[in-house]
Amino acid sequence: MYKKLISVAALGLALAACDCGNDKDANAMNDYTFQGNFEPGSCEEFKHTAGDRIFFATNSSNITAEANATVAKQAAWFTKNTAKKATIEGHCDERGTSEFNMALGERRADATRKALVKSGVDNSRLSAVSYGKERPDVMGNDEAAWAKNRRAVVVCE
Repeated sequence: MYKKLISVAALGLALAACDCGNDKDANAMNDYTFQGNFEPGSCEEFKHTAGDRIFFATNSSNITAEANATVAKQAAWFTKNTAKKATIEGHCDERGTSEFNMALGERRADATRKALVKSGVDNSRLSAVSYGKERPDVMGNDEAAWAKNRRAVVVCE
């Protein structure tokens, strides 16, 4: 009997503590995210429909055929959403010196920027930065982790 009474009281307290108001600012969900879609023209839509990253081979800044397909989707999105800008981040895996990886990250970011410009995105809407090996996406000392860290990330603004 006491267990039921305590359970009911706890449930009542939990419900009373719940803010069930309709404050839209406090509720990040909207019709688009609730449906699993994203607001058209939003950076979230860019990330989930075009993809925000491309990957590179070891010690390379050459864009592969697979990466070119992603760049084409990114360029199409930016062509449709002309008010958006982007910063392209170049990243490397943990191997190599900091100086080498900063230069390689810069080449990767620049190669991605050039590919987007070649695909029709106005150069004035794009900037590039290198983080070298300083911001790994995946921690680990194996090829699987390194492959995820050899990347360029297009950050929509």
